[in-house]
Amino acid sequence: MSVLTTRARSVESKHTQVAIYSMGGEISSEQAVRGAIQMHSKRVWRFGLALSGASDVADDLLQSTCLRALERHHQVTSHDRLDSWLMTICRSIWLNEVRARSVRKAQALSVTPEADLIAPGNDSETNIFATEVFTQVMQLPEAQRETVMLVFVEGYSYREAAALLEVPIGTIMSRLSNARQKLKTVMQHEAADAVRRSGK
Repeated sequence: MSVLTTRARSVESKHTQVAIYSMGGEISSEQAVRGAIQMHSKRVWRFGLALSGASDVADDLLQSTCLRALERHHQVTSHDRLDSWLMTICRSIWLNEVRARSVRKAQALSVTPEADLIAPGNDSETNIFATEVFTQVMQLPEAQRETVMLVFVEGYSYREAAALLEVPIGTIMSRLSNARQKLKTVMQHEAADAVRRSGK
């Protein structure tokens, strides 16, 4: 997961550099929301991908999330953790509107969006391994993959993920444990293949 996490942090850093939060002085709730959208849009998209298992649906979820957040900017009372607020809006839209129109089953992506998920500069074997791990994550049941994405890729704590998903911390721990077991075999297999290839 480290390659995916590294890339996620790199993308977020680039967005942070140009975020509207760099403005001096007091900013309005609408400015704060626009800044949060600019800063966290990639993260919201990745979360939408984890929820839906389809990149085109993730695109729609991101667009709907941004529109709803701007419509509700007046509800913002604190500029802290607007990333969690955006994630909550994304999940609410998914559960209440989009999910009913989508085929609900775990699925792998036909094309993994490497530009957003794989750290640049790594060797090809590392990128292949990261791509295959991400594909396996997308084959997990929805509840597990949304939890894996929040904790292992986006870096939320167990407590934060539990609050965002509205489940007990014990449920988060159980989901991650089950996901680890399912991913363990494929990760070991790919790691062994990488060792064999490097020895040739």
